[in-house]
Amino acid sequence: MVLINELSGKKLSITVTSKNKKTVEKLALKEKIGYALGDGAANIAWRGVATFLFVFYTDVFGLNPAAVGLLMLIARFSDGIIDVIMGVICDRTNSKYGKFRPWILWTAIPLGITLSLLFTTPNLGPTGKIIYAYATYLIFFFVYTANNIPYGALMAVMTPDDKERTSLGSYRMVGAFTGGMLVQGALLFLVVHFGNINPTINVDKIDGKKYEVTVSASQDVKNVNIKTEDGIALFTWANYVKADSINVPTKGKSFSMEAKKKYAFIVSGEENLKAKNITIIDQKRGYSNAIYLLSVFLAFFLMLTFATTKERVQPPKEQKTSLGKDLKDLIRNKPWIILLIIGLLFNVYNSIKQGIVVIYFTHYLHNQLLAASYMIGLMLASIAGAMITAPLGKRYGKRNLFIYALIFSGVVNALLVFCGPENIGSIFTIGIISEFGAAIFPTLFFAMLGDAADFSEFKNGRRATGLVYSAGSFATKFGGGIAGAIIGFVLAAFNYNGQDTVSIQGAVPGIIMLMSWIPAIIALIAAGVMTLYPLDQKKMNEITLELSNRRANELA
Repeated sequence: MVLINELSGKKLSITVTSKNKKTVEKLALKEKIGYALGDGAANIAWRGVATFLFVFYTDVFGLNPAAVGLLMLIARFSDGIIDVIMGVICDRTNSKYGKFRPWILWTAIPLGITLSLLFTTPNLGPTGKIIYAYATYLIFFFVYTANNIPYGALMAVMTPDDKERTSLGSYRMVGAFTGGMLVQGALLFLVVHFGNINPTINVDKIDGKKYEVTVSASQDVKNVNIKTEDGIALFTWANYVKADSINVPTKGKSFSMEAKKKYAFIVSGEENLKAKNITIIDQKRGYSNAIYLLSVFLAFFLMLTFATTKERVQPPKEQKTSLGKDLKDLIRNKPWIILLIIGLLFNVYNSIKQGIVVIYFTHYLHNQLLAASYMIGLMLASIAGAMITAPLGKRYGKRNLFIYALIFSGVVNALLVFCGPENIGSIFTIGIISEFGAAIFPTLFFAMLGDAADFSEFKNGRRATGLVYSAGSFATKFGGGIAGAIIGFVLAAFNYNGQDTVSIQGAVPGIIMLMSWIPAIIALIAAGVMTLYPLDQKKMNEITLELSNRRANELA
C-alpha cells in the first residue's frame, strides 16, 4: 500500500507499507556524508588532473601544449566510449554488496596508484615522454571510469525519491568541492615542501632595496621556481642577453638549472633580503611527492564510501537482461540526450576555467602560490552553491535553475577580461561569484540523471541505471578532453612554451582569453540547449508517484 502524505507542485512525501513492514525513504546523515566522501576522493583525482596536469606536462615534463591538448582530446574521447561499456557491466553485476558498491571498493587502491603514475616523470626522450603520457593517461581514466560510473549510479539506487536525491546531490557536491579544495588548496604548498632543494645562494646588496642574487645547485634540476618567501620582491635576469622588453620584473622566475652553473638576478622590493628568505623549488619532485600523499587519502575515502552506503532500488522483477533493449531505451530517452549535451558543455566550461588557473597566476600575475588561495576561495563558493541548490531547485525547478545558473556564471566570468595583473581583489571577487553559480551545474546534473533513469522506467518498464549514469562520466571526461584541447590549441597559437620566458610573455593574451570570455560563450550556449529539457517538477511528481505505486504492488 502507498500512502501519499502530501502531493502538490512543491512537496511530495511517500511512505511505502507492505504487511507489517514500513519504510520511509529518508537517508541518514551518516550515509549522506559517507556518499559525499566518495566524490571528495574522486575530485582529488579529477581536479588534480584538471587543474595541474596541463601545467605539469608543459612546464615540468616539457611537452608541447598542442601535443598535450591532442592527447587529452583523443584519450578522453576513447575513454568516454568505455563509459557506456562500464554502465552495462554495472547493470549486470550481482554480488552480496549490490551492483555498484563493490566497484567502489575494488578500484580504490588502483585509482590512487594510477593517479600517482600521471605525476611521475621518468627520464625519457621526447618520443618516450609522449608514449608514457598516453599510456598512463589512458590507464588512469579506465580505472577512473570503473570507479566513477558505479559511484554516480549508486545515487539513483540509494533512494527512489527525486527530492531526496537532490538533497543527496548537494551533500555529494559539498564532498566534491571539499576534495577539490584539499587538492587545489594544499597541492602547491606541498610542492613547495617536498620540492625544496639545497642550492647555494649568495645575496649582495646594490643599494636601497635592490640586491644581486646568485644561485647554483650541485646537480641538474629540470624545472625550478625561484621567489622570496613573502612573494613581494621582483626578479629580473642580470646581464640578460635578449630584448629588454622581455626581461620584465616578475615575482619569481621559472627556469632549468645545470649543475654548478651560476644564475644571477637583480631582486628589488624587499628590505634586508637574506639567502634564507629565498626559495628555489624543484617542481618535478614537489609535484610527484605531493600527489603520492594525496592518493593515500583518495583510497581511504573511497573505502569509507563503500562501508557506509546501501543500495535499495532494484530493477523491476520481471525485467530480463537485454543490452539491445537497454540501448534502444537510452537513445529514445530525450531527457538523457539533453543531459548528455548539457553535461558535455558545462564540463568544457568548468574544465577550461580550472585548467588555465595555475598558468594564469604563474605567468600573468607572476604569483603561483596565490593560485592556491584563489582556488580555496572558489571551493568555498562552490560549497555554498551546492548547499543552496536543493532549496533553489524546489523553488524554481531544476531545469529553470540550471538555465539561470549558466547565464549568471558565464556573464560574470567574462568580466575577467577587464582585469589587469594588479587587480587582485577584482579577480578574486569575479572568480568567486562566477564559481558560486557554476557549483549548481554538477549538483543538479547528477540528480537529474536519476530523474532520467526514472523516466525510462516510467515509460518503458525497464531500468538501466548504470547505463544512464554513464552519460555523466562520458560528459565529464570528454568535456575535459575538449577543454584540454582548446587550452592547448589556443596556447600553441600564441607559441606558448612553459620553459621559455620569451614565449610565455607572448602568450599572455591567449591566457587571458581562456580565463575569461572563451568559457563564458560555452556557458551561454549550454543555457540555450537546456531550454529543451522536458522534465519539469510537475512531471517528476507524476513519475515518482507512479513508480512508487508499481514497487508497492510488487511487494504486496
